[in-house]
Amino acid sequence: MNKHIKTAETEFSVLNLIQKRWSPRAFANKPVSETDMHTILEAGSWAASSSNEQPWKYVYAMKGTPGFEVLWNCLMEGNQGWTQQAAVLMVAIARKKFIRNGRDNVHAEHDLGMSNATMFLQAVSMDIYPHPMGGFFPDKVREALSLPDDEKPVCMIAWGYLGDPETLDEKNKQSEVQPRSRRHFSEFSQKI
Repeated sequence: MNKHIKTAETEFSVLNLIQKRWSPRAFANKPVSETDMHTILEAGSWAASSSNEQPWKYVYAMKGTPGFEVLWNCLMEGNQGWTQQAAVLMVAIARKKFIRNGRDNVHAEHDLGMSNATMFLQAVSMDIYPHPMGGFFPDKVREALSLPDDEKPVCMIAWGYLGDPETLDEKNKQSEVQPRSRRHFSEFSQKI
C-alpha cells in the first residue's frame, strides 16, 4: 500500500501536524476503532467556543453498518465514489441557539469549525485522516436524522487511514497526487 502523505512546504516553521494534515480521497481498507473515534471526539470537546457553549453535534457511522449507508446516501454523487472506502462517515452539526437562554448563537458554525479543526489535528497525530465535504444534501441529512430546526448540518467528514491513490478514478487520483498549495498569508492578512 502506498502511504502518500502530502506534507505542506511552509515558509515559516509551523507544527508538524499542520504540515501533515490534508484531505485524502484514497482510504485503506482498515477500520478505525471505536476507542480512536472517542479519542478524536474528546479532542473536539476541548475546542474554544463562545461562552463555552460547545454548540456542536456529531453523528457518525462505521463502514459496513446501516448508519454508514444512511449518511453515504446524503452525499452528492461526486463524493459518493471515493467515500465508499472511508472507515467512518460523519455529519458535523451546529446548534443555532444557546442552551442557557434560547437566543441565536451567531458563532455556532465558527465554533463547530474550531471543534472540527481540533479533531482533525488529533486524528492526524494518530495517522487517521479526515476529509471534510460540503458536497452533501443538508435536507436529506435533516430528514434521515430527524434533526430539529435549531440544528444545522454544516459539513460531512470521511475518516480513515491513507490508502493507495491507484484505487481512485482518474480525476480523483490526479487530485490525490498533485502537490498541495495555499495562498500566501500576505494575501489574506493585513497589519495596521
